[in-house]
Amino acid sequence: MPKTRSVIAVLTSVALLAGSPALLADPSNGKGNPHANQAQHGNSGGKGKADAGSSGQSYSGGNRYHDPQIDIGGIRSILGDNRNYWSPASPLPPGIQKNLARGKPLPPGIAKKLDGRLLGRLPHYEGYDWMQAGTDLILVTVATGIIYEVLHDVLD
Repeated sequence: MPKTRSVIAVLTSVALLAGSPALLADPSNGKGNPHANQAQHGNSGGKGKADAGSSGQSYSGGNRYHDPQIDIGGIRSILGDNRNYWSPASPLPPGIQKNLARGKPLPPGIAKKLDGRLLGRLPHYEGYDWMQAGTDLILVTVATGIIYEVLHDVLD
């Protein structure tokens, strides 16, 4: 009986040691090739209309280790639970809505800041700010004003 326990302990240890490098081999958290997501979202080169509101997580190019990965479902849940911290707005006109594209600069005067209580509940990404533009929630690069992500119609 004691010999059986020793064998089981040794086999378990070997299995754990052999499996550890496999866990470290995938730094993209199981998302596979990040460039495959661009084709999935209809984006070429990380530019164009971003409709992440219905497609889950997205990738816009750049350094995948430092760019935020947006959890759309989690954000929708936070917004639903905190409806009193944001005010519904009317949708933007179609021409302006087309200008809200990932990878382009934020048009001046189109977005407004969110309530600080809501910002405290939304995920924080270093170097990015959440803003409201009509019924869309957008994530903007602080330094350049470039739109990183557009979550269409989540604030309606």
